[in-house]
Amino acid sequence: MGSASGPYSQGEKSGLTEGAELILPDKQHQSIGMLHANSQLAMIEESHKRSLAFGLQQDSRPDYAPLQKADLIYKVDANRGLHTHAVPVMETLYEQIINTHNMVILTDAQGIILHALGDDDFLEKADRVALRAGVAWSEQSKGTNAIGTAIAEKAPTLVHADQHYLTANHFLTCSAAPIVNHQGQLIGVLDVTGDQRSFHKHTMALVRMSAQMIENQLFSAAFDDAITLHFHSRPEFIGTLMEGIASFSTSGRFLSANRSGLFQLGLPLSALQTHTFSSLFGMPVSALFDHYRTAAPTLLNLCLHTGVKVLAKAELRSTNLFLQSAVEEPIRKEPVKSSKENLSDVENMARRRGLSSLHYLNTGDEKVAALIKKVNLVMGRDIPVLVTGETGTGKELLAQAIHNDSPRASGPFVAVNCASIPETLIESELFGYEDGAFTGARKKGSTGKILQANGGSLFLDEIGDMPLSLQARLLRVLQERLVMPLGSNKSIPVNVSLICATNRNLRDLIAKGLFREDLYYRLNGLVVRLPPLRERTDLEVVINKLLAIESDGQAYSVTPEVMNLFKRHAWPGNFRQLTNLLRTAMVMADEDHVVRLEHLPEDFLEDVKAVDDALVAEAAIPTQALKKTVAAPARLEDVELLAIQRALDEHGGNVSAAARTLGVSRNTIYRKLHQ
Repeated sequence: MGSASGPYSQGEKSGLTEGAELILPDKQHQSIGMLHANSQLAMIEESHKRSLAFGLQQDSRPDYAPLQKADLIYKVDANRGLHTHAVPVMETLYEQIINTHNMVILTDAQGIILHALGDDDFLEKADRVALRAGVAWSEQSKGTNAIGTAIAEKAPTLVHADQHYLTANHFLTCSAAPIVNHQGQLIGVLDVTGDQRSFHKHTMALVRMSAQMIENQLFSAAFDDAITLHFHSRPEFIGTLMEGIASFSTSGRFLSANRSGLFQLGLPLSALQTHTFSSLFGMPVSALFDHYRTAAPTLLNLCLHTGVKVLAKAELRSTNLFLQSAVEEPIRKEPVKSSKENLSDVENMARRRGLSSLHYLNTGDEKVAALIKKVNLVMGRDIPVLVTGETGTGKELLAQAIHNDSPRASGPFVAVNCASIPETLIESELFGYEDGAFTGARKKGSTGKILQANGGSLFLDEIGDMPLSLQARLLRVLQERLVMPLGSNKSIPVNVSLICATNRNLRDLIAKGLFREDLYYRLNGLVVRLPPLRERTDLEVVINKLLAIESDGQAYSVTPEVMNLFKRHAWPGNFRQLTNLLRTAMVMADEDHVVRLEHLPEDFLEDVKAVDDALVAEAAIPTQALKKTVAAPARLEDVELLAIQRALDEHGGNVSAAARTLGVSRNTIYRKLHQ
C-alpha cells in the first residue's frame, strides 16, 4: 500500500476493485491490450537485466537446495499468520485448477516457498526444478520468474515459457501476486505454476483474487479491538472481495484500510493517517454507536470526503470493553467470557486488548529481544519453556504471548498459579476427579486443568511452590502424556505445550529437598529470565504503551520531569506497581491528559526522595568505617548491614547487582545505608 495505488497500478487496481470486466469498443480494447502487453514485456526485460547483474548465467545449473528442516520450521513459524490464513485459500484455489498440470505455491517476502500443493502428474516435473518447501525463488537465486519478479516489482506478474531467465525453467508458466499486510508491507507471494503448455489466461485473475482474500483475512485479524467498516457504493458488493474495509480506533482515529478501501477513499495510506472516522465519512463515532443500538440496524448511508455516497456496515468487535458498553447485545457476534470461565486476570486483559503477542512485548530492550528470539526458535517444537524473574515482571503475559504466537493458538490457554491454590485442593484442580472421589466433590466430577489445556498450552505459574507430593504425578503426566483423574482407574491421553514460571531459585530448592531434580530437568527445555523494570532500557517505550492501553482511545503523555523520576525509581513491584501508579495518575490528570508531578502518589515521591538522600549518604560513608561498624554484629540491623556490605564488596560497589544477589530492591539498600 503506502500510496493510493499500492503495489498495483491504478488501472489494474480499478479492475480488481470493481470486480467486473471493462467493456470497451473493439479498437480501444485492442489498444489497451497492446499497452498491457508492452508493459509486460518491458517488465520482463528489466528483470532480465537485474538477473544478469546478479551474476546469473542463463544456461547454468540453478541452485535447488532447500533450507534445512529446522530452518524451514523456523521460517514457517516466523510467518505463522500468513501461513494460517493462506492455506485454506490455497486449497480452494487448487480445487479450481485441479487436473490442469499446475501447483499452488506460497512464499515469504524473500521468495522462500513455505507451502505447496499440486497435481500428482506435475509434481515430478516440479521437483526437478525444486518447486517445493524450503527452496528460494527470488530473482537473485533463480533470475526472472513470477515469484521473484512479483517481489521485485511489488506487482502481479506473469512469466511464461522462455520469458524465464534460466533455460531450465522454460517449460514453466507462472502467475504470481504479492500479498501485503495492513501496513502496506509485502509479506509474501501467492503463485500458480504449471507446464507452459497448460497456460490459461484466467489463471492470473484467480491468483489475484485469492491473494486479495488472504489480505482481507489478515487485515481483519490485525484489528481485534477496533471499529471495522465494510463499505461500497453498491450494496451487493458489501461482504464480497470488492468491498472496502477500513478500521478505526474506538475514538475514531483511522488505523488502516485494505486495497479496495484505499482505492475508494482516494488517498494514500500516509495521508489517511491524519484522518478520523468523522472526517472521512461525515459522521461522528457516537452517531455510529447510536445507529447500532437499534434492534435491527440497517446499512449506513455515508458520504465520503470526496462527495461519493456509499453504503456501509460496521463491525464492532465484542472483545473491546469500550465497545461492549457502547452497543447492545443484538450486534455482539461472540459471547464475552468472564473471569469465572477459568481465565486469569492477565489472560482476560490480553484477550480484551489484543496485547499478548511476542511482537508487542518486544519494545526495544536488548535482553527482552534476545529472550523473544530464543522463544521463537523453540516455538512449536514440543520444548517446555521455564520463565524466571521477579514478581510482577510479566511472566504470565509472556506465557500468553508464546501461546498466541504458537501453532496451538487456536487451542485453550490454561493458567494455574501453584502458590494460590490450597495444598489440599491443588491435586484435584490439576488432575480432575470422578464423581464421589472425595467428600464435597461435585456430582459428575470435574475436568482438571491439565485436561482443560488439551490441544493448547498449560501455564504453571509459581511452579516452585508446587507440593513435593504432586511433583511426581506431574512428571509422570509429562513423560507418559496420560492423566488419571482422582477416583478413576482410566488414563486419558493429553497433549499440551508446557510453560512454567517461578520467582524462586529451583536449584536451591532442589538442594534443600523441596523440588524434584528429575522434574526440574523435564521443565527446563528453554530457560529465559525476564529482567525487572530497573534493568530495562526501554522504560519510556513501556510507559507510553501502558498509557495507550489504559486510556480507552485518549492520548496521554507524561512530562519530561515525571519521566525522569520514573527512570530513577527502582520499581520493586515491577509492572504491577507501574501499571497501578499510571492508572491512578491518569485519573488525577483527568481531562488534561498529561501526567504531571502533582498527579503522582505521595509514597512514590517519598521513595524517590529516599533514593536521592541515600545516594548522597552512600557517597559520604567511608567503606572501612562501615566495615568496622558491622565487624561483630549483635543486632538484626547489624546483620543486615553486614550482608549488604559483603554483597557490595563482591560486586565492586554495584548497587543493582548487590540488590539482585540479596533479593531486595535498590531502595532497600539505599535506605539501610542511610540509616
